[in-house]
Amino acid sequence: MTLSAASDIVPVADPPSMGTVILPRPQSDAAAAITRGVRRMLFERGLRGLVEFPLANGRRADILALADDGEVTIIEVKSGPVDYRTDQKWPDYLDFCDRFFFAVDAHFPVDLIPPDCGLIIADAFGAEIVRSSPLVKLAGARRKALTLRVAQVAMTRLHRVEDPGFRIAE
Repeated sequence: MTLSAASDIVPVADPPSMGTVILPRPQSDAAAAITRGVRRMLFERGLRGLVEFPLANGRRADILALADDGEVTIIEVKSGPVDYRTDQKWPDYLDFCDRFFFAVDAHFPVDLIPPDCGLIIADAFGAEIVRSSPLVKLAGARRKALTLRVAQVAMTRLHRVEDPGFRIAE
């Protein structure tokens, strides 16, 4: 069979509309830059992180990262002193991680950060741990529940990217 004229061509259906994929994002450009640098540093160290991770207590960790051995790290990003002073929810994250860090930029007055918390200095291109976090091991049952939740949240976000027309709640 040959096609002799354009009118003989049967058009295929238009591809599905590729709507905007909504994924969690830090609330300010400054926080987004710090977050990006921290995630790059974590990746280089073998940890994989999710931003704006919902915890079982209703809080959302700025970054939650998993190591190959299952160690859980939470990083609280602070874009400036005002952000630090007005948001004191960070103690609510401690029961959901083995290690806890604050991540700030190079201009942040680091004396505001409690000395018993880890400290990361970051910009949009990378980060450096300047003070390690104490290791406080999670209970096994909490670690298992948290790890399963990480997998579910990550798969839901990936589904959003792969099928943006499908409405999915996290």
